[in-house]
Amino acid sequence: MKVITDAFKHYLLSWKFQKRLLLVLSLLLLFLIGISILSSGFKLLGGGFAKTLFNITSDPFISLMAGMLATVLFQSSSVTTSIIVGLVSAGTLPMGGAIPMIMGANLGTSVTNTLVSIGYINNTNNFKKAFAAATVHDFFNILAVAILLPLEIMTGIIEKMATSFSSALYGSMAGVKFSSPIKALIKPPVKFIKTLSVETFGADIAGIGMIILAGIVILVSLSMIVKTMKVVVESNKGEIINNALSKNGYASILFGMLITVIAQSSSITTSLLIPLAGTGVLSLAAIYPITIGANIGTTATALLAALTGNVAGLSIALVHLIFNLLATAIFYPNPTLRKIPVYLAEKLAESIERTKMIGFGYVGGVFFALPLVMIYISR
Repeated sequence: MKVITDAFKHYLLSWKFQKRLLLVLSLLLLFLIGISILSSGFKLLGGGFAKTLFNITSDPFISLMAGMLATVLFQSSSVTTSIIVGLVSAGTLPMGGAIPMIMGANLGTSVTNTLVSIGYINNTNNFKKAFAAATVHDFFNILAVAILLPLEIMTGIIEKMATSFSSALYGSMAGVKFSSPIKALIKPPVKFIKTLSVETFGADIAGIGMIILAGIVILVSLSMIVKTMKVVVESNKGEIINNALSKNGYASILFGMLITVIAQSSSITTSLLIPLAGTGVLSLAAIYPITIGANIGTTATALLAALTGNVAGLSIALVHLIFNLLATAIFYPNPTLRKIPVYLAEKLAESIERTKMIGFGYVGGVFFALPLVMIYISR
């Protein structure tokens, strides 16, 4: 253990690690600038756009499908939730429409590791193990939405909790104004871009241009963060898994959280587990709590994005965190409920032994066809 600890300390002090850390911090700043540009762009578009968006998100189920489809297309729930934070902060997306979208993003993020598992299709036994490890994440998220979305529609409990917490965290004391040092860093470049765009093109065109620019900045910065951190995680994954992962499920949840916060992507955490499952290194029971931790850890990106916004933006970011914490509290502590996602994943995996095309049908039907059809019908 001492040898491992000394090696890890040496790595932290190495110039290679310090360069990567500096690069990630710079990319995080760029990401936050992109979020702020997005918010400013939507504000410039005014009330007409807000009304259109409200009509699109007035049906909770369609909002759920929209969030899911966006995440599948972006291949990142972090991108989807960060954009939602920007929309809510700008006042163009109501909280009621944003909450199902956040839940949909949670569903959509599990498509990446499911696609990774299909890489084992030529080996039936490995494919079965890998597919089960991927879809346990799917079933956990599906069951969580099935319980918490109707509960939220009936009671508004998640919105109420998030609003209360955000008011307390943001600083609502009389006479005290919250001043974010991060805002102080990003405000000058965003203000410059907004002023130049409006003076050059006018408010409407400038708004559209800033939204496009923000989308590019967010996608580029997040993808570069993911690539940079993926090198760190992959280079040490064997050592991390073998020495940090224990038989304690709650420790595994914490492990999944930490790795996901570092990598800034739950897809990386869960996708790295698939080869370990396919080759039999890790069992489905061991992987399951790590994916739950990844669900919680991925909320860090939206919370980070919310630091550039207001109380409303922080509220919707907290919705994502509260949703995943409640889902974990419902399913994991109870031994009977804990087994349901594992059972469903194993049964689905068993079906592909007979017909491998079921795997393709599942991915195409659940993650692509269903949201596209539902959104099309709604229009």
